[in-house]
Amino acid sequence: MEKFNLKEVALRLKSLRELEGVSIVEMSDATGVTREEYLASESGERDFSFNFLYNCANLLECNITELITGESAKLTHFTITRKGKGMPITRNSGFNYMHLASNMRNRSCEPFVVDIPYIKDLESKPIEVSIHSGQELDFVLEGELKVSIDGHITILNEGDSVYYNSDMPHGLIAVGGKPVKILAVVLK
Repeated sequence: MEKFNLKEVALRLKSLRELEGVSIVEMSDATGVTREEYLASESGERDFSFNFLYNCANLLECNITELITGESAKLTHFTITRKGKGMPITRNSGFNYMHLASNMRNRSCEPFVVDIPYIKDLESKPIEVSIHSGQELDFVLEGELKVSIDGHITILNEGDSVYYNSDMPHGLIAVGGKPVKILAVVLK
């Protein structure tokens, strides 16, 4: 799979928005950023988070695979993803997403393995939060994860999970001196 190309995704985003007749104000409202931040993202001058992409795809009624790759998912019965072979999405936040079902059409969820880097400075700061539609399940595969959901903070260890309404402010950071690997399933 090709590496994530910010300029190409930004161009697809602008084209889809214009094709669907969605205003910049509607996009900025749906993504939780200012109009100026949205325009910078759509022009490829500003990187965007997974939540930004997910919210754009939902508003534009396409799936995240189409937005990122420009290709439609083709499979309808099942898809197999071999270890390390999913569709990679690497963001500037350091989070690395590996989409586990990017070839499946009409998905009712977006499953990912997510690598979250350990950044010591983040342990002493409030957790950055975001929101998107639907619900989410996060299952800790490796490491120690600090989770904030609607102001409630807890620590999850290997084998622990959390399921929540993702339209509430939520955020995750690695703690304990090591990176974290989770299985994240975002439900529409």
